[in-house]
Amino acid sequence: MTDSIMFHEGNRELQDRFQSRRISDRLEEKLTRTTFTPADMTFIESIPYFFLATADASGRPDCSYKGGLPGFVRVTGPSELAFPDYDGNGMFKSLGNILVNPKVGLLFIAMHGKPQRLRVNGEATVSDSDLLLRDTIGAQLIVRVAARANCPRYIPTMQVAEHSIYSPRPGCDAPEPAWKDFPDFKDHVHLRQPTFKG
Repeated sequence: MTDSIMFHEGNRELQDRFQSRRISDRLEEKLTRTTFTPADMTFIESIPYFFLATADASGRPDCSYKGGLPGFVRVTGPSELAFPDYDGNGMFKSLGNILVNPKVGLLFIAMHGKPQRLRVNGEATVSDSDLLLRDTIGAQLIVRVAARANCPRYIPTMQVAEHSIYSPRPGCDAPEPAWKDFPDFKDHVHLRQPTFKG
């Protein structure tokens, strides 16, 4: 067993093999934290997308893109954030996994301005009665993540050309994606779920 919040025995085995345990411990000591800083909050709430890693009850992984307008992810407490689930393809790969295995990893990346990355690990819950639904245009569910560790890093500079037209926003109904009208799918697509309009 390890006393680290970031590393398990598999990590330790490879760190020992490659003699990187010392630097790994130092990185954890200096960069890993269990609460969000004001800078973390500003960064998270400025990002129009992130990547969500989940696994089912058998440990089979899935990684999904989650997007919206900046501010769609909110820091709701010292160690908690929340984000909406918008109507998508109806497979519920990520959220279905959360229902059977709440452990999640989130990766926030800014590829413009000052390149940044923030990795957040924790446990998630999914709710259709969360009070945030009232304040979240286009949401059908709210996911809250209790963070147990987060770690910032830097990445290369890139540019975001424009926000997705499918991101819910005030005063505008998001268009249906063209794939929903493809012959292979159109007779099988579920109705768009009612969402809070604001």
